[in-house]
Amino acid sequence: MQISQLQNPPDYRHDTVLPLPPGVRADAWAVDAACSGNPGPMEYQGIDLATGQRVFHFGPMKGTNNIGEFLAIVHALALCWQKGLHNKTIYSDSYNAILWVSKRKCKTKLERTTDTEKLYEIIERAERWLQTHHYRNPIIKWETQNWGEVPADFGRKQK
Repeated sequence: MQISQLQNPPDYRHDTVLPLPPGVRADAWAVDAACSGNPGPMEYQGIDLATGQRVFHFGPMKGTNNIGEFLAIVHALALCWQKGLHNKTIYSDSYNAILWVSKRKCKTKLERTTDTEKLYEIIERAERWLQTHHYRNPIIKWETQNWGEVPADFGRKQK
């Protein structure tokens, strides 16, 4: 079932204000990144699936979409850790970013230049956080094909 076919909110769900598919947990955050060009101005955000509210936002800063997806997951994990939300699920539509987080390393091929130095410092900080914290939050792949766009999507895709 596509998310666009759902009511907002569906009458069978009382745990969210968003039109979430039946298999998606509302006690979760969804993250996503957007980038204009590759590389280009990149930003990312996290959305609370129970309330629909933005939990965090970063950018824009010169980078790539994959870097933004990676940093969005790490940002969500660090915020959950800080708030003691150790079981909150994180949804991301980026297989690459989920893999990079699981390996605790951002495998970007973005050239390190004076334009990207600040971003590289943020990446290194995120990698250090992953290497020094043993989070237990589930990180789940958002199934865009079945569920529609992730709720944290910036809505800028060309049709």
